[in-house]
Amino acid sequence: MEDTICAISTSPGLGAISIIRVSGTHALDIVSKIFRGKDLKKCPSHTINYGYIYNNDEKIDEVLVSVMLAPKTYTTEDIVEINSHGGINTTNTILELLLENGCRLASPGEFTKRAFLNGRIDLTQAEAVNDLINAKTDNARKMALNNLGGKLLQSIKNLRKTIVEVMANIEVNIDYPEYEDIEVVTKDTLIPKLKSVKKKIEEILIDSKNSKLIKEGIDVAIVGKPNVGKSSILNALINEDKAIVTNIAGTTRDIVEGSITLNGFLLNFIDTAGIRETDNLVEQIGVEKSKKILQEADLVIIVLNNNEKLEQFDEELIKSVDDEKRIIFVNKSDLENLIVLKEDYIIGNTIEENGLDNLKNAIINKMHLDNILSKDMTYMSNARQISLLKQALKSIEQAILNLEKNIEVDIVEIDITNAWNFLGEITGETYQDELINTLFSNFCLGK
Repeated sequence: MEDTICAISTSPGLGAISIIRVSGTHALDIVSKIFRGKDLKKCPSHTINYGYIYNNDEKIDEVLVSVMLAPKTYTTEDIVEINSHGGINTTNTILELLLENGCRLASPGEFTKRAFLNGRIDLTQAEAVNDLINAKTDNARKMALNNLGGKLLQSIKNLRKTIVEVMANIEVNIDYPEYEDIEVVTKDTLIPKLKSVKKKIEEILIDSKNSKLIKEGIDVAIVGKPNVGKSSILNALINEDKAIVTNIAGTTRDIVEGSITLNGFLLNFIDTAGIRETDNLVEQIGVEKSKKILQEADLVIIVLNNNEKLEQFDEELIKSVDDEKRIIFVNKSDLENLIVLKEDYIIGNTIEENGLDNLKNAIINKMHLDNILSKDMTYMSNARQISLLKQALKSIEQAILNLEKNIEVDIVEIDITNAWNFLGEITGETYQDELINTLFSNFCLGK
């Protein structure tokens, strides 16, 4: 935290501009050593200043230098940003000059880490910064922006406030039992308050399931017997010849993937090897992969042939997938109809691309995508946050259980305090250095 750090904040490669960011106590001093133009130390905060970068007497580049003085900066430290012409050589040369003159190369995410350690943002907002950078869809961007704005932070703070009030009442009763004008804490007064906290945590956890769909997309497995047209369906859905298509059964032996964006959600389609009994070792491996993906996928499209009667294998395949995560697509509607189905299905073909829009609408309905979008998009955004929230819930549940068993209130307070601490770890109000170092190591360099 005492070092002045620097890093390239723009993507490497050719571009109109590159930005080299410097943050720390000596940011102005160090940049002034290589900048010729205005006296940066006399420039007002939040101004852009024209000049040149020099290496001794050698002119390196024509630049614009942004000066932002503490504390109203990203890190709350003095920040100087050098806007140079884009290009690997020029950018690296300026970075090397900064390092030679007293800067230390920032580690991944160190600027955001300093913003957290200096109290400008909490951990949920820091993680939202990384989510915003990595957002693959508009919905992922909106969710990250909401969390960056502090909506998730506020919901956790409200829970901690309720819990700390309960803890304070318990402490007063323990430490000052002689006072007559304080609220007497009993299981009848504590249980309703703790159940209210429990309900709110459960609601957040239920909604958190949506964050995975928003951030990572929906894994949609396309399964069925060999030669029912799975690869053709994949190609038609993503509008790309991704999978090899032939009339030879068993052509697809490994997993083929492709993605599209639907209603602001990323759909990761997975074309699997046809599931059947086979003596071919390579095809057997593909079939085993298909069975594994069948269980792990968020949604399964079971493809059947319109011009074939339903076989026992088809019936078993349908039964093996829960109705909630299953869509049946009867392919090759341009051929003679021989199949008879009791279950709901969509019919179409990839020759004329009939039924594909209906298939997409079925995905929207089956995954309740419209309902997700109707919410305010404030969700737990990663496994760390969800795990801590689950531990907080477990502690609250244990406290309620102990109260119902008439265990002493001062013993029950241990579980309540644990819940309060777990929630604090989500926002970073309580944390371990190792956790912080690991968390920010996943950020990109220069952020």
